[in-house]
Amino acid sequence: MYLEIVSPEATLFSGEVTSVTVPGVNGEFEMLTNHAPIVSILKEGHVKVAGDVQLEEEVEAKFTKSDKGVWLAINSGTLEMKDNKLIILAD
Repeated sequence: MYLEIVSPEATLFSGEVTSVTVPGVNGEFEMLTNHAPIVSILKEGHVKVAGDVQLEEEVEAKFTKSDKGVWLAINSGTLEMKDNKLIILAD
């Protein structure tokens, strides 16, 4: 699926990923390819991205890398998933 993470300052990431886990207001949930369409509000926590994630140098410091992918700390945000395209607007 295609993921785009946008902050007020810049686009932090855009590219193909395997899965994304987000901190929803009713608990953490994961989205995989062919997930049903969804719009959700996000709370403070971490966006966890799995797959072959290539980060641009200027935003690399905002992410934490692990053997399972990358994490991005957010204060809040919203997301929309439709037709295997996930857009996260993060603060």
